[in-house]
Amino acid sequence: MASKSSGGGGSFYGGSAPYRSREGLVTRPAASSDEIQLRIDPIHGDLEDEITGLRSQVRQLRDVAQEIETEAKYQKDFLETLQMTVMKAQAGVKNNIRKLNRSVIKNGGNHIVHVVLFALFCFLVVYLWSKMSRR
Repeated sequence: MASKSSGGGGSFYGGSAPYRSREGLVTRPAASSDEIQLRIDPIHGDLEDEITGLRSQVRQLRDVAQEIETEAKYQKDFLETLQMTVMKAQAGVKNNIRKLNRSVIKNGGNHIVHVVLFALFCFLVVYLWSKMSRR
């Protein structure tokens, strides 16, 4: 499909040249932004070639849309799996924190006694050392 482009496009085309496949077909802005209207000039255009070209473009767009849909489904499945993994990890962390808290509560008294005894021992050592150094 040969393609000839005319001069610059308007704001409807985003600053690019309007889509033209031959001299016989010209795109015009439609009432709805989803539609493209074609004006066929029977003198310069070969209608069969244009229809074939448009069909191939539609087929390509359909293939691209299917690829995008497949990728979107894959991404959705991946995110759902990731969310489930995060939820399981959070539940595991929560359970381990509960176990740790129970352990601290159960054995916490022993740790406090050890800290107090160590502080008393350090105080006694410093006191005896100060008494010995004065003599």
